[in-house]
Amino acid sequence: MLKGSYMIYADFNGSAIPHEAVKAYLSTRFEKGYFANPNAIHGHGQKILAGMSKCRRTCAKVLGADTNQIIFNSGASEGISAVFASLLHDKNQKRKTIVISSIEHSAVVNASKFYQSQDYEVIVIPVNSDGVVKISELEQVLKKKAQDIALVSIMAANNETGVIQPYQEISKLCQKYQVQYFSDTTQFIGKHDFNFQESGMDYAVLSGHKVGALIGSGILLVKNPEKLRPHIFGGGQENGCRGGTQNYIGIETLAIALDAFEKEKNKMGLCLERRLNFEKKLKEKFKNIVIIGEQAPRLASTTLVAYPGIHGQGVQIELESQDIFVTTSSACSDNEPTTSKVLKAMNVTDDIGRGVVRISLCLGQNPDAYDRIYSALENAYNKLAKIKNY
Repeated sequence: MLKGSYMIYADFNGSAIPHEAVKAYLSTRFEKGYFANPNAIHGHGQKILAGMSKCRRTCAKVLGADTNQIIFNSGASEGISAVFASLLHDKNQKRKTIVISSIEHSAVVNASKFYQSQDYEVIVIPVNSDGVVKISELEQVLKKKAQDIALVSIMAANNETGVIQPYQEISKLCQKYQVQYFSDTTQFIGKHDFNFQESGMDYAVLSGHKVGALIGSGILLVKNPEKLRPHIFGGGQENGCRGGTQNYIGIETLAIALDAFEKEKNKMGLCLERRLNFEKKLKEKFKNIVIIGEQAPRLASTTLVAYPGIHGQGVQIELESQDIFVTTSSACSDNEPTTSKVLKAMNVTDDIGRGVVRISLCLGQNPDAYDRIYSALENAYNKLAKIKNY
């Protein structure tokens, strides 16, 4: 690492560093705050419960939801399981088809596989070469099988590529054909403006650790919470929608992190400008460089880049030696030296797919972060290309 340089953490899509406002809050929370069961009727419990209500109002305001549409939980994976269980874990369910895209997170894929083993049919909607769901094919499926579709589950933004999906168009189609629509918004919320009620979704999720809050906290957004069947029963917390004593400190950090995003989201334009300039410089320097999903709308802070023929893990190691931390795709597939299922769905060849490096920053990044990452990538590509051709 160069003398005087600083560590760059560029894996915010994997897990965000706790926001500075969250860190400041926690530094005093453990010294001065109350600790109790928020469902207890004594004074400490009631103060915590009142604090949770305030957090719920803050989260609802930022997310464009009513307070009763906010269900606190442990994160997106639990929320996904809750939606699938609520809609599908019913012996009297007559609709026996699930529709997902070919680029869904493993939490959705594995939930679909489980219900497929319970006699549900799973239909997978393909994406184009830039990783955008083919709306025309989704509509054909809806037109043909709407009466038998129990759930459409298509994400809002992909965790590997950062490609934003046309979720509002999908919502309108699902409303037209009277089908329930769940969108995995885990990567979208906290990186892009979002309004749940305007989205048209029936269900959405977020994980605290993706937005700068504590890990183990999250939110399930439900359009009609009275229709949600709980899959964790407990003592009737969260209005009977999710049992178990609430992670109130995690919930407090959720409100702080989302409020911080609301105040900082005006930085998205500058973040996008820096990302585009960074990608332009890379393409000018290395003519064979491939930016995955380049022609599609993407999150302002995400770049998935590959130098064909150079292994991504080699690049990752070179960058880490300079105190720059990236991943090769997503945390769920980072240990596999193969082209990920998402890239395969986009028809990305192995010489490119095995070489990808994902760079995902925060909106409040250091101004020169991309310059340092560019220099490190330039050195890595030049070094590894010489070794490859030796």
